Amino acid sequence: MSDSPYVSTTNACKLCTPLGAALAFRGVEGAIPFLHGSQGCATYMRRYIISHFREPMDIASSALGEKQAVFGGGPNLKKGILNVMSKYGASVVGVATTCLTETIGDDVPRLLAEFRKEFSDLPLPEIVHVSTPSYSGTHMEGWHAAVAALASQLVQVKAEPQRRVNLMPGLVSPADLRHLKDILADFGVAATVLPDISDSMDRPALLDYEKLPAGGTTLADIRAMSGALGSIECGRADHVAESAGANLERRFGVKNLRVGIPVGIRESDAFFAALEELTDVPTPKKYQDERGRLVDAYVDGHKYVAGKRAIVYGEEDLVIAMTAFLAEIGVKPILCATGATCKNFKAQLAAVTEGLLPEPPEAREGVDFHDIAEQAADLAPDLLVGHSKGYTYAKAWNVPLMRVGFPIHDRFGGQRMRHVAYGGTQELFDRLVNVVLERKQEDSAVGYGYL
Repeated sequence: MSDSPYVSTTNACKLCTPLGAALAFRGVEGAIPFLHGSQGCATYMRRYIISHFREPMDIASSALGEKQAVFGGGPNLKKGILNVMSKYGASVVGVATTCLTETIGDDVPRLLAEFRKEFSDLPLPEIVHVSTPSYSGTHMEGWHAAVAALASQLVQVKAEPQRRVNLMPGLVSPADLRHLKDILADFGVAATVLPDISDSMDRPALLDYEKLPAGGTTLADIRAMSGALGSIECGRADHVAESAGANLERRFGVKNLRVGIPVGIRESDAFFAALEELTDVPTPKKYQDERGRLVDAYVDGHKYVAGKRAIVYGEEDLVIAMTAFLAEIGVKPILCATGATCKNFKAQLAAVTEGLLPEPPEAREGVDFHDIAEQAADLAPDLLVGHSKGYTYAKAWNVPLMRVGFPIHDRFGGQRMRHVAYGGTQELFDRLVNVVLERKQEDSAVGYGYL
């Protein structure tokens, strides 16, 4: 690996901070994501999100130009919100800042306070704001900051106690969210999933275009989060100073349990244990059976994957979860890399592989693909595990790529891909084994058909 000093990002292993916030705001019913910045930011993010989810994605913008960059973007912000009110009838406007407005120093909370006072005679939507400059974060930090802002700014009073569990699942697929909601329903509790993109980003075909897509967490359910049995937050990496679950626990005493994204048996066990603790209900037999079938699959497929060497990259929470999964099936993660910088990344990788690997996997954070490629050239991986942006490297090294997470641009159905709990892990394991088997067939001079 080169010892040359860092010059610039060559090929980022992350996406921009406000993109994550915009996607999170789309998981609230009646909400419009609003970027306070230039029009190009919204255009880029819309294109990127649509490519993965294959769904329309409207993102409003204050459309700042050269004049506003000098004199401030306040008037554009206020006019933009009025336009969103008239054209969409939005009940929630999620305002995320961009590099431009953070650099020029727009005081967004003050501007929004002025807006509420100036137009107090109008039926104003709820306006949630979050600071998301891309030069100091990633799309996952934007996502978690937006979720924390929704909880802290919309939940203002202690709600009546309800048999309800708050679930902050992290950035998982719409199919994952539907699976998680089914699990909570089988535990006999109502679920407030924040945010919930299971419908808004994976919609049925409609004859007429919906400006505001159906689905998402309702405002009523968000406000009722303060009366829930407790909260479960999925994701081991530290992203924000105070998460949504921690905020609700501090202000309203709602018990908050933190687990990893439930990929693999051990992490899924922790998720089901958290549900049992909050609901006082044992895990239903159907999920015990799913777990048993998954163990059986591990035994059946072990001979194909044991000893393989994998490079894992992408979103920090998913990298940790996938590393836990790979370690327990006998695949050795030789490099775990993320574009983010979070203070507990290495510690959490060590925690999820304890007892499974002789030593923790090598961890790299704050890196781009150029850094990963420099190091990987000497590691001789058998496969890559991550999103589509790693394809060119997998092709150059002649190793297979198992696509997981976001974004998946070069395959179809990323929004319907399951990763979580025993059922999602089963699908992941089947895919992984078949990726290895396919490469074995391709490399065989015989071309046999029975393995």
